Amino acid sequence: MKAYIVGGAVRDRLLGESVNDRDWVVVGATPEAMVAAGYRPVGRDFPVFLHPDTHEEHALARTERKARPGYHGFVFHAAPDITLEQDLARRDLTINAMALDPDTDTVIDPFGGQRDLAARVLRHVSDAFSEDPVRLLRIARFAARWPQFTVADETRALLRRLVASGEVDALQSERVWQEVSRGLAEARPSRMIDVLRDTGALARLAPELDAWLADDARRSVLMPLIDDAPAAPPSIRFACLCHGLDAATLPHAPRLEALCERWRVEADTRLLSLLVAREWPAIAMADDFGAPQCLELLERADAWRRPGRLSLASAAFDCLAAALPGRVCERARARIAALQRALSAAQAVSVASLPAAVRRAAGEGPALGRALREARLQAIGGALAGP
Repeated sequence: MKAYIVGGAVRDRLLGESVNDRDWVVVGATPEAMVAAGYRPVGRDFPVFLHPDTHEEHALARTERKARPGYHGFVFHAAPDITLEQDLARRDLTINAMALDPDTDTVIDPFGGQRDLAARVLRHVSDAFSEDPVRLLRIARFAARWPQFTVADETRALLRRLVASGEVDALQSERVWQEVSRGLAEARPSRMIDVLRDTGALARLAPELDAWLADDARRSVLMPLIDDAPAAPPSIRFACLCHGLDAATLPHAPRLEALCERWRVEADTRLLSLLVAREWPAIAMADDFGAPQCLELLERADAWRRPGRLSLASAAFDCLAAALPGRVCERARARIAALQRALSAAQAVSVASLPAAVRRAAGEGPALGRALREARLQAIGGALAGP
């Protein structure tokens, strides 16, 4: 029985990046032998065990074959006679198909992973790559993580065949969004979008977004903007990416709503993206943006209860403003700053802060709400008129 470190931990070590998690493959063992050695079984689809001391995952060496469509349609075979090279052969990219012998500190590299790391190339290990559509999402995310890497021509061709075969249609919505959101947090998310568009995957997974990005001029502005937007949280980049999907139908956003529903986007990200899409035209183009307009926007944004969401929206607005021409950009950024001053001023107003005479005259119910709103409007007016 022999254990090897495999996959991303080996790759990241060779790249000089920090290694946070290590995965292990065990050759020459049976499930019974692992349990006898103190390992705890945790795998459902194939034998995976937790080390008794480190709790790191140790999987028995295995092979796999495609038995039915979809990325769950694989049959795995784990046995003591499966070699390390056979196990590595089922992996997606050459740079992920390396192992490290911890006893000798030797890298085992049967498929040229070190060569491709040096050449900065993302290359598939075998044609079996096209059997698992999740790998398309992963390679798109890797392209965003390492902008200096290129996707090998033969790998791009294989990705296109994967899409054409319909395998990509079997992807679960939650997994699509998981990989896309991770890609949006990488160094250059535009590269992920490029890979998805170039292979035809985006047209299948998000036809609204693919159509929106089909315009070369729009894409040439939007992609650098997405790269420059704050990476944390990635919801800011998603909001910027999708802000114009429904420009002709705002304040309703059927395309954006449909995309969020299809990908099962979490509520906070969905609401932020809808807020940015709905309010950006006022920030960028409205003729009037005084105290009444600020108050109405804050009310629509539920800013009293969700001030953090407005802060994220303001970060997205600021990124979008960067793409506007000189004076228009300056005006938009002045409005973003005014919105923040308006929120601070309005937050200082409460029922308790109203004069006693106003509270007595208003009583309770709608009249008190109107008095509170009027006080907020006056406070915002004062904040906007100040230096």
